[in-house]
Amino acid sequence: MDNRLDVTYAEVVGYRPLRLDLHLPAGTGPWPLVVWVHGGGWRTGDRRTLPETIAPLGFFDRVRRRGYAVASVDYRLSAEARFPAPLHDVKAAVRWLRAHAGDLGLDADRFALWGESAGGHLAALAALTADSGDPALDGAAGPTGVSGAVHAVVDWYGVSDLTAMDLEHPDSPAVALLGGRLPEVRPLAALASPTEHAHAGAPPFLCVHGTGDLVVPYSQSEHLAAVLHAYGARCDLHPVPGADHVFRGVDDVAALVDASLDFLDGVLTP
Repeated sequence: MDNRLDVTYAEVVGYRPLRLDLHLPAGTGPWPLVVWVHGGGWRTGDRRTLPETIAPLGFFDRVRRRGYAVASVDYRLSAEARFPAPLHDVKAAVRWLRAHAGDLGLDADRFALWGESAGGHLAALAALTADSGDPALDGAAGPTGVSGAVHAVVDWYGVSDLTAMDLEHPDSPAVALLGGRLPEVRPLAALASPTEHAHAGAPPFLCVHGTGDLVVPYSQSEHLAAVLHAYGARCDLHPVPGADHVFRGVDDVAALVDASLDFLDGVLTP
């Protein structure tokens, strides 16, 4: 197995270089790719930090032992740049990885986004607005002229409808992401909501969410699944009974990792 660490995938003038770590399986590839997007309320965390419930599992090694390359990506946080900057960054990472897929041993036709919490939101939004042609959604960071499409999404307890979150309290993570409060940010909150961008051609989704989540309500994943189903798109909803955010209260989080990998095995067939 091999690692390629501290790889710069984009440079945006005035900001720190945006980097990723690529974890490669044993063998020669080409491998399907998981792009991991970290959580942290859009304002904390980085590509190397995992929630305390997931970190002990050897997450990246577990994924690549199943035959997947894993690219863990950084993005600009809300104190650095507001929405849509983090969305632009995630899309830039996908485009960079596809542009270099041949050199890296990646299968450009089997890309998945997998995120938790804020990362789940960004993964879902990036997948649903891939190659939109709208500069406000696609951005110009990193390679252009390369598709940012992905072929599957694993969304762990991500926000799907920003308009239903706290947009009034000044300390709210959503307020920090959007740079303001109601009523002025309502149009931007809608633009930042994956449910507003659902369509019939969406890639297959898996939403895994604790029914006792006190940070991002379980209803957020229920709503996304319902909207995607209305378009005839696939969205498997996996409730985790009683689990709080980051799957606190779950005895076997590894089983949720394995279930997510089983989903990817089923939809990312060669």
